Amino acid sequence: MKKSKLKERFLLLHILSALIFLTVSITKADEPKNISENDKCLNCHKEMEILPQGYQEYDIHLKNGLSCAGCHGGDSNSDDEEIAMSKEKGFIGVPTRKEIPEFCGKCHSNPNLMKKYHPGLATDQVSQYYTSVHGKKFKEGDNKVATCTSCHKVHQILPASDPRSSVYPINVPQTCRHCHSNAVYMKSYKIPTDQYELYATSVHGKQLLENKDIGAPACNDCHGNHGATPPGLTSIVFICGSCHVKNMEFFRETRMAKTFEDLGFHGCEQCHGYHNIEKTTDNFVGTNKEAFCVKCHEPGEKGYETAGKIRNSLSELARIYKAANEKLLDVQLKGMDDVDIGFTLKDAHQKLIEARTLVHTFNSDTVVSTTNEGIKLVKQSINMADTEIEKYYDRRNGFLLATFVLVILAVGLYLKIKDIEKVKKEKG
Repeated sequence: MKKSKLKERFLLLHILSALIFLTVSITKADEPKNISENDKCLNCHKEMEILPQGYQEYDIHLKNGLSCAGCHGGDSNSDDEEIAMSKEKGFIGVPTRKEIPEFCGKCHSNPNLMKKYHPGLATDQVSQYYTSVHGKKFKEGDNKVATCTSCHKVHQILPASDPRSSVYPINVPQTCRHCHSNAVYMKSYKIPTDQYELYATSVHGKQLLENKDIGAPACNDCHGNHGATPPGLTSIVFICGSCHVKNMEFFRETRMAKTFEDLGFHGCEQCHGYHNIEKTTDNFVGTNKEAFCVKCHEPGEKGYETAGKIRNSLSELARIYKAANEKLLDVQLKGMDDVDIGFTLKDAHQKLIEARTLVHTFNSDTVVSTTNEGIKLVKQSINMADTEIEKYYDRRNGFLLATFVLVILAVGLYLKIKDIEKVKKEKG
């Protein structure tokens, strides 16, 4: 018994030690690594409580051993201010706004240096920056435009994968909004300042900002990062097509794509807009008042008739698909076999998705052919559902009949027993 208790205590001690080690590891996860306690710059600024605005010890530079002197120069081993901040020791102080791109680029444009920290990180950010609208205007002497620190911050820089980062996907719209929603600040550029408000109400914005889906596009997914520039006349279809591949491929093969180009229209944007893109519905196509088609096509035109045929075929498949799903639910509630029905309906739903994508071919025959395939699958599923429902009622009726027969037999048996008991009493 004593040995058993000793073993239990020894095991408990090991578990507690492991938990303490884990707790300490977690609490120190954000502490700067490889920064010597003898870093006089950091220690002095902490003691005097004159740390830079926004300073955070989780900054990625600090965590990788790059302290004050790594950017500002000087001697971090000396506690003599005149020595530590002397030009002889390479002290350069706070860079001017004009110097920032090249200042950051000293490291970030050096492949040999950067591969030590992040082998996959691009090292052309500065050259990319000068191809952007921001960079071009910056070179022209416009100091209001965004530089590295405008988006990435200064002393609290984090990788884009960190939710605390100013360039984490969910935070990007707010980062861009800081300048682009400021009507006073943007007045001289003569561009709208309602982009964020429009984007926040769009299907993309709701998915990113409300549903926290980081796969949804933020500003930089369309406008670019360091080479940020508004989509041009010939590029906007390709930008949308980077996600909506099939839509782009179908559209580019149509006569309408060439007509749009000749008229100076953007492809996707002409119908769907850009910052305030709505969630697509079948109402966007057809001859109803909400449809995009009627903005250009009038009754009697071939395009008007084509739009009507496409919409009718989509509506029919959507209608019958909904009815089939109601049948499937009935089968499930009755506890019958729904596996094959479900798989068939999934195939039908895929046809509905394909048909909605094929709208961008503007070819009613192609769309109708696909919706007909979907309708055929839906009808198969309805027939299977009807069969299962019939089985259910057959089984129920059979059960009722069997129950009725058993009751009759039970009553008959009861009466027979009563007769036997009566006879026994009379003889006794």
